[in-house]
Amino acid sequence: MGKKTSGGKDEAANLSWWQLSLIGVGCIIGTGFFLASSIAIKMTGPSVILAFIMAATATYIVFEALAKMSAKDPQKGSFRTYAKKAYGRWAGFSSGWVYWCSEILIIGSQLTAISLLSKFWFPDIKLWIFASIYAVCGLLVLFIGTKAFGKLESVFAVMKIAAIFMFIVIAILALTGIIEGDSKAGIPQTVKGFFPNGIVGFWSALLFAFYAHGGIEVMGVMAIHLKKKEDAPKSGKVMLGLLGVIYITSLSLALLLLPYDKFRENKSPFVEALSGFNGIEFFPHVFTAAIIIAGFSTMSGALFSVTTVLQTISEDGDAPKLFSKQMKKKFKMPLPAIALTTTGLVLSIVTSLLLPDKVYEYITTAAALMLLYNWILILSMYHRLIEPTTADKVKRVIGMILVVAAVSGALFHKTSRPGFFVSLLFITIIGIVVLFLRKRWKKEEAQNNA
Repeated sequence: MGKKTSGGKDEAANLSWWQLSLIGVGCIIGTGFFLASSIAIKMTGPSVILAFIMAATATYIVFEALAKMSAKDPQKGSFRTYAKKAYGRWAGFSSGWVYWCSEILIIGSQLTAISLLSKFWFPDIKLWIFASIYAVCGLLVLFIGTKAFGKLESVFAVMKIAAIFMFIVIAILALTGIIEGDSKAGIPQTVKGFFPNGIVGFWSALLFAFYAHGGIEVMGVMAIHLKKKEDAPKSGKVMLGLLGVIYITSLSLALLLLPYDKFRENKSPFVEALSGFNGIEFFPHVFTAAIIIAGFSTMSGALFSVTTVLQTISEDGDAPKLFSKQMKKKFKMPLPAIALTTTGLVLSIVTSLLLPDKVYEYITTAAALMLLYNWILILSMYHRLIEPTTADKVKRVIGMILVVAAVSGALFHKTSRPGFFVSLLFITIIGIVVLFLRKRWKKEEAQNNA
């Protein structure tokens, strides 16, 4: 169980637990929080705070399960390797390709979002030019090595935290009247005020709260590089604790500053919350830059993760061996795997630029749902690989209920409903491929046992 195969060599172990915590913050805080949280606010009003608390709880439970598996059996393939050990080759194949497809779509979505935001300063420059520049920069991150990548993501994390802290300080000054303005919303006094759109609106918003926490899989992949593998759970606790404080505090202040129905789905709720106050004209510029940094760092982390997962899929024979072949020793990642990821990235960019906004929103919603399907698999396989305590069993049930609630909530809103069916289409295609390959896998297994 403890073999350091598939890249789990001692010389690669160069991260401290606090660095992994910052990498987690860097990879998780992205446009899902800075932008998509406004969609959740519109859906459910002040109760979005409860939705984020529930999402944070589920995220912690899923990460703890993944971290314990990583500490006991460090594997480069992380969750997909554990899926294979728990349920067989079909599970590892499905988990890996579901994750790869979902992340490629999310990467394209992040790239399009930060390109659109860049037009805030340069409205005459074509969108594809920004997208191409950010894509090239993101790919360059893959070549800098694990240690440098960790340091870069740590810097991005500090910058994002600083931007949110700046919002918190300015929001407090606005609420106390030091900064002049209007549009104070106040604290809801009734259940109807807290849940203005009822249980259905709250249920629908859960998916977007979970989407703002997507990225813990990157921490699972990076955990192999910890100096002390047993520090993985501690790293996750610190990261999610910091994330919870940041999310809940900033969202609460935004809702105290502006009534929920005044937020716009295509605008950052934090910029909108301060739009009615004087003397802070600089804020939209600074915060837009922070959102771009957030989107780019999340995209870079996802690129690193999907390329690593693709490499392990290839090493296990579930993709052509070409994708695990390193062309030159000086490169830390296999070039063919990067080439396939780049192809998927380009197709995702083209799709996002050509298709109408709503259609692409359906696709990215589907990608978020597929991430949650992997979370369900992580929780279901945990008890097969780790001897669970009573507390672990209780947390596993709670986590499963919360994740399933977020997935099913997608059916109750016109924006996310099509994405639910698109996600099922992806799952169906991967399932058909699995059925087609099972005969070959059985034949290979028989030959190996002979």
